[in-house]
Amino acid sequence: MTAILQAPSKTRRVVFPFTAIVGQEEMKLALLLNVIDPKIGGVMIMGDRGTGKSTTIRALADLLPEIEVVAGDPFNSDPNDPDLMSDEVKQKVEQGLPVETVKKKVQMIDLPLGATEDRVCGTIDIEKALAEGIKAFEPGLLAKANRGILYVDEVNLLDDHLVDVLLDSAAGGWNTVEREGISIRHPAQFVMVGSGNPEEGELRPQLLDRFGMHAEIRTVKEPGLRVQIVEQRAEFDANPASFCDKYALEQEALQEKIVKAQQLLPAVNIDYDLRVKISEICSELDVDGLRGDIVTNRAAKAITALEERTEVTIDDIRRVIVLCLRHRLRKDPLESIDSGYKVTKSVARVFGLELEE
Repeated sequence: MTAILQAPSKTRRVVFPFTAIVGQEEMKLALLLNVIDPKIGGVMIMGDRGTGKSTTIRALADLLPEIEVVAGDPFNSDPNDPDLMSDEVKQKVEQGLPVETVKKKVQMIDLPLGATEDRVCGTIDIEKALAEGIKAFEPGLLAKANRGILYVDEVNLLDDHLVDVLLDSAAGGWNTVEREGISIRHPAQFVMVGSGNPEEGELRPQLLDRFGMHAEIRTVKEPGLRVQIVEQRAEFDANPASFCDKYALEQEALQEKIVKAQQLLPAVNIDYDLRVKISEICSELDVDGLRGDIVTNRAAKAITALEERTEVTIDDIRRVIVLCLRHRLRKDPLESIDSGYKVTKSVARVFGLELEE
């Protein structure tokens, strides 16, 4: 038999290493924290064209450790977590039937701008359902994205209705498809990453608010750094395998750090006084709803776990709070002050810190 079922890892498309990416610390931190705690609610990355947004997200997906999935299951079901299992797998487990598992790379699903709702959510074959009496479901992109990363480039150009559907699934962890009285649902827990260029239009505030964090990226101005980035890219393009080998140890170390942080996260504690101060900042900045408070608490815990500690400090909160709140402030068209600076100023006042220049 000559058919090869799976391409060997050497022939797999080589991805630019995450640890080799120069600068853009804000974006890298936001992505890492969401991987450690997916309940943070995703990242919106806004910035100039050609600043490595897509490269960084692909690099992150490639860096993540393999996950255990149920073999042949279109939803990447987790054999040990009922919240991440399809109904079919759950029935098997409840009946005590054996479930075959395999190791699989974390999926990064690219959502094309022209995608239809059927392509995203999946479709039900009504004819088959009526003729054969079975629920014939064709899984969509949300099914593939379960336990992975869903990347939407130019999210500000995507149809608002579709963005709503994506954010609802990301928040609830389930996707439900209903048609002609037939209803099918499946797990859809993923880290949603959106990117866009502010020049091409802003996202509606109520949609922007649904993203856990907001990273702003700018084109690197320093000539030395620009040269370094250009040379790195040329070296990678000339010989991807050799370039990746140079960063293999760093990649491995960061992968271990992420796994440790995920395991340590439940043990991380944030003091009551610090929680009160976070809410005081949100209240002072007139942030609508409580999402800002919740996300800041989660992000502070995630950065603490990343640094292998169990007690959240003021510095941890200071490093994540701008990412969590800057996109939730009400926009005054007449105001020229950057929303990130307003958050920093409020943090300095509430915690009694020196305002950094």
